[in-house]
Amino acid sequence: MRRCKLMVMTNAVEGRGEEFNRWYTDVHIPDVLKLPGVVGGQRFARTEAQRGDGPFPWEYLAIYDCETDDLEGLVAALKATAGTAAMPISDALAEDRFVCFFEELTDRREAVADKCG
Repeated sequence: MRRCKLMVMTNAVEGRGEEFNRWYTDVHIPDVLKLPGVVGGQRFARTEAQRGDGPFPWEYLAIYDCETDDLEGLVAALKATAGTAAMPISDALAEDRFVCFFEELTDRREAVADKCG
């Protein structure tokens, strides 16, 4: 089984953040989770503290966990479904966005607790 992440960076149309966030959380994530191979999803908001000075063009990040033997089929299903009755897109979503699949290269590593302290 191929494991990957779908990373989506977005913004709300100015002045419509509450509507955008409600749609994304309550409608869009559940719609994406109906696609075959998408097994989880979570949203994040950009923090004020950043490593560099920016600019940082996107306010929001969604990360979807995907497990499939047919990634090309999943990509095709996403393209075919987005903007239809099965996956309506809110007009509170700003046009400029970043959507990209990333394939897993390594196993997840965890920090090791300090056993001396």
